[in-house]
Amino acid sequence: MSLQSFIHGLPKVELHVHIEGTLEPELKFKLAARNGITLPFKDAAEIRASYVFHDLPSFLALYYGGMQVLLTEPDFYDLTMEYLAKAHSQNVLYAEIFFDPQAHTSRGVSFDTVIRGIRRGQIDAENRFGIRSQLIMCFLRDWSAEFAMATLLESLPYREWIVGVGLDSDEKGNPPAKFAAVFARARREGYLLTMHCDVNQDDSVSHIWDCVTMIGVDRIDHGVNCLEDPALCEALAARKLGLTVCPISNTFVTDGPATDAVARMLDLGLRVTINSDDPAYFGGYIEENFALVEARLELGPSGLSTLSKNAIEASWLPRATKELFLSKVEEHLASCA
Repeated sequence: MSLQSFIHGLPKVELHVHIEGTLEPELKFKLAARNGITLPFKDAAEIRASYVFHDLPSFLALYYGGMQVLLTEPDFYDLTMEYLAKAHSQNVLYAEIFFDPQAHTSRGVSFDTVIRGIRRGQIDAENRFGIRSQLIMCFLRDWSAEFAMATLLESLPYREWIVGVGLDSDEKGNPPAKFAAVFARARREGYLLTMHCDVNQDDSVSHIWDCVTMIGVDRIDHGVNCLEDPALCEALAARKLGLTVCPISNTFVTDGPATDAVARMLDLGLRVTINSDDPAYFGGYIEENFALVEARLELGPSGLSTLSKNAIEASWLPRATKELFLSKVEEHLASCA
């Protein structure tokens, strides 16, 4: 079995993907036509050519602009179905999907419209493809903590559809402490917690420490700058906190894929995982991210399987389901021996 075939068949779990970041240009045109919106591009190729960014803020400007075509429940349904169909085609068994309700409610699209469309897509994808998924509601950290708290309260009638909350968008000047009260309330409501600690941001290490000691997160998104502090790495390893690294994404918003960081994390026993982040903008879903890691690190089937097992263990699934998925990884590994 070739390594390419091994990666394709490897049972995978994705823990860091923004549903709005899976909006492919072709679907963007379809939704624009449905909603009577004229895009300033002649075709999908021209949209892709516009995806030029060199850091997080320049990416976010395009990311939020692209959401303007998402207006109705069927729009969010189509978005979700397309991602989950693609993930299924790459043997993703389960995904924990971020969504950004504030990016929609702030432009007049109701929370109910957003989540009902996504939820219906989740149900239909599981029935059609067998792929499971859960939702993580993210707060936009460059908006106020008050807006985040209002969004948290707005989410409570849909509590059964949301497994946890996260924090994303522009990290500069927006530390975890800004949202401490929001996350404390979310914890009391039964949500699991994660936060983005993006790569090479100001005060990255202190932000990761705050996530661990002040917020008490259950996982950290990105988080590669933990390697700058041995004590922090020890704390993350002791707590077995998952770190959701996104190699292809890193090449667009930093100076490289940070695959060397993945190798160091593995050596230190950290629970590092591989994910796609915003694949429609970065040109690679989870399989392409695994392929990039293998090309850079030459981990082979055993090392690649470890990354998949890490994601299963770091997921917010019941123990019995984790054991089932772990056995599928072992079976796949054994098949290539």
